[in-house]
Amino acid sequence: MTTGPAPGPEGFDAGAEADELPSVAPQLRDLRRRAGLTLEAAAARARLSPAHLSRLETGRRQPSLPLLLGLARTYGTTVSELLGETPAVADPIVRAGGPGAREADGWTYWQAGGSGRGMQALRVHVPHGRSQGELVRVHPGEEWLYVLKGRLRLHLGEAEHLLEPGDSAHFDSLTPHRIGAATQSGADLLFVHTLLQSSLAGLCLGGGAGAPAHH
Repeated sequence: MTTGPAPGPEGFDAGAEADELPSVAPQLRDLRRRAGLTLEAAAARARLSPAHLSRLETGRRQPSLPLLLGLARTYGTTVSELLGETPAVADPIVRAGGPGAREADGWTYWQAGGSGRGMQALRVHVPHGRSQGELVRVHPGEEWLYVLKGRLRLHLGEAEHLLEPGDSAHFDSLTPHRIGAATQSGADLLFVHTLLQSSLAGLCLGGGAGAPAHH
């Protein structure tokens, strides 16, 4: 009885599936270097051995489709980019009369950046005394905010900060955090956060459909 080729170690399939994929070696090397990662650090994030990642980067091995998905998550990119496909050029300009305001539990959001990017940029109105200000968030990524109007209360871990207009904050999202308005009229801010290993469907405030996450 003849059997098909056995899957190799660490996600490598020696069968036709791998043969049908274009070489990802140049993209893998470039993405790792752009991320500032050593071979050992990148392999640890992707749950591979350094030797196996080296073989992928030199083209001596081709990854299976499941491994491609894992590598794309590791480098914060898409399978299309790993395969060297050129995405359609997105419009870099978001006009003032663009997407309208969206509301979730009193918080109001305006899109301030393009879709399909590694970051989400928003203009946000935080009302005073609404329950969402008491929700503590912890998740992978980074966040940056800039206060436009009003005063903002920012809790980072055990510390509390009062931000005035013109103040900004940049922090690791794995730090437990929450924000709230410290003025009766609320606070307005610009807000940017990364979408590391998060699906757009999961980025909802209080579970409301179509509302970006926050915090």
